[in-house]
Amino acid sequence: MNECPMGKRPAALAYPFTESERLEVDPTYARLRNGEGLALVQPPFGGEGWLAARYEDVRTVLSDPRFSRARALHEDVPRMVPFLPPPDTIMAMDPPDHNRLRKMLAQAFTMRRVEKMRPKVQSVVDRQIDLLEKAGTPADLMGDFAVPVSMTVITELLGVPYEDRDRFGTWVGIIFSASHPPEEAMAANESLTGYLAGLVAQRRERPGDDLLSVLVEARDSGDRLTESEMVGLATAVLIAGFDVTSNHLGNMLYALLASPEHLGQLREDPGMVPGAVEEMLRYIRPATGESIPRVATEDVELGGVRIKAGEAVLPSTMSANRDASVFENPDVMDFGRKHNPHIAFGYGAHHCVGAQLARLELQVAIATLLERLPGLRPAVPVAEVPWRDARNVWSSPAELKATW
Repeated sequence: MNECPMGKRPAALAYPFTESERLEVDPTYARLRNGEGLALVQPPFGGEGWLAARYEDVRTVLSDPRFSRARALHEDVPRMVPFLPPPDTIMAMDPPDHNRLRKMLAQAFTMRRVEKMRPKVQSVVDRQIDLLEKAGTPADLMGDFAVPVSMTVITELLGVPYEDRDRFGTWVGIIFSASHPPEEAMAANESLTGYLAGLVAQRRERPGDDLLSVLVEARDSGDRLTESEMVGLATAVLIAGFDVTSNHLGNMLYALLASPEHLGQLREDPGMVPGAVEEMLRYIRPATGESIPRVATEDVELGGVRIKAGEAVLPSTMSANRDASVFENPDVMDFGRKHNPHIAFGYGAHHCVGAQLARLELQVAIATLLERLPGLRPAVPVAEVPWRDARNVWSSPAELKATW
């Protein structure tokens, strides 16, 4: 087990390590995987913490109950955003409380329910492509496709008025932006949760056929779901379904436009799309840095390093998905990859509940776009595609101009 000389801690590295260009992965992750495995880092907010880079170590942090999410709720915990989640949100809980909320939310995302949503998702994608064709080229595949597709699907699932999309889209953008002062991000977070709390109150008066109504019914029928927990679940679903999914889709479309070889593979064999989506989930860097820390509840040996009780660990799923001990030629995007146990959606108790819906959206969006617009290609050199500025968490194109 590694011990620091004379008991001294190593100097913390500034994190994220660099402002990586586009989807490039900082080489520091590879150095850590091939060497120390863990590094002490200092993110933009909170205190220092350990970054886990290897696949095995990351899975351990995500699944071992000795690494707690609930304990990561104090002001010094290392993080990418200025504020801490409320203690009764699903992402801030440990079992058994986490299991109670997850079980309720999982009812909306069973394989059967998600598959029943396929015609609706297909309709949303077709309608958006109709609008692209009507407007003509060049089209912005980020603002005019990835964002509205993700927004429409999740707002209809939750029962959030689509006409309010600009309001909460702006709030979400501010929450995860490094270019706004911390107080603005916290105010945006309060506005978003306040908005959803108002919708919950409306559903209590006028229930509908949507997820918010289901949550209200669970609260009022004595299933031990508090008002704050309802709002927290709605917030988590909205952010994941809108911001996270739209960024994944935008990044995947960028990767395809930047690689005519991979784009041609999917044109020639649409049956490769599901596997290609899984490979892009593994390969593409989704974020500038890890944002969900765990805190050790006792001294734990991790990758040959002693993590002391009370210390925080940031598990890098992005780095884990490039681990050569698990993935052959990990730095190559291979749509024919046979063994792909990626953890892009997490692992263990906090594995993304909506992963199957996200997969469905990504597969339908990419397959339909290539089928209906077979001549799809960049409208500007991919090196000139503008990137979103100063994002604390998610990374994606600011716009993605294409023609066909």
